[in-house]
Amino acid sequence: MSTPAPLDRRPPSFGSTRADLWVQVLLVLGVSLGASALYAVLSLTEDLARGPLADAEATLNPPLSAQPVFDLLRQLTGIGLDLVPVLLALYLLAGSAGALGTAARRIGLDARMPLPDLGLGAVLCLVMGLGTLGLYGLGRALGVTAAVTTSGLDGHWWTVPVLLLSAVRHALVEEVVVVAFLADRLTRLGWRWPAVLAATALFRGSYHLYQGLGPFLGNVVMGLVFAELYRRTGRVMPLVVAHFLLDAVGFLGSAWLLG
Repeated sequence: MSTPAPLDRRPPSFGSTRADLWVQVLLVLGVSLGASALYAVLSLTEDLARGPLADAEATLNPPLSAQPVFDLLRQLTGIGLDLVPVLLALYLLAGSAGALGTAARRIGLDARMPLPDLGLGAVLCLVMGLGTLGLYGLGRALGVTAAVTTSGLDGHWWTVPVLLLSAVRHALVEEVVVVAFLADRLTRLGWRWPAVLAATALFRGSYHLYQGLGPFLGNVVMGLVFAELYRRTGRVMPLVVAHFLLDAVGFLGSAWLLG
């Protein structure tokens, strides 16, 4: 009887092949914004099948329960779970649990440069915000953009904190996953920077398609600007700051104007 071959106990080289890198991309996007992009396409298709896109409506931050206490619990649970892909992306960038801090510093997700990060983030917020409003208004005028309500929550004591946490959630998920992680993996797969830039920008626009053509184009432009700034600065934090400010102003501004 033949003797079984001894088991190879050497640890595999983590993420060392093209197949590994593609699997990482598909898994991270599949549990985060890739799923959102698929649902956005389905929503857009359904809206177009129902009638003119100008008659469609999209509500961000909708209520999740008719009972305020459970609505709060569901909102907080959803925000927490949505941040898991951020940790997954950082873990894959780090290669081990013990190097998460190193990976965060490598992509500039830290507080080493607070004033430059805040300053650049504020400028980006102003420029991107004005451009986004312009494209949204143009899209509404042309009938190719849905009517977007940025907050469907009632005026509870916890509404403002939840909207701010939601802005933090969107900023971290989109900038860490789309810019830092996806750009890193596509670059390691051998893509040239123009292709990486186009892919990340179009992907950013894709999961906003449920809002119509205006927000899609606005987010593509935002993706081009943000990814190029990340390449030049090596820091994702200014993008997180800008994205947080954009969403916070949009969410809270809508709530205050309506209330």
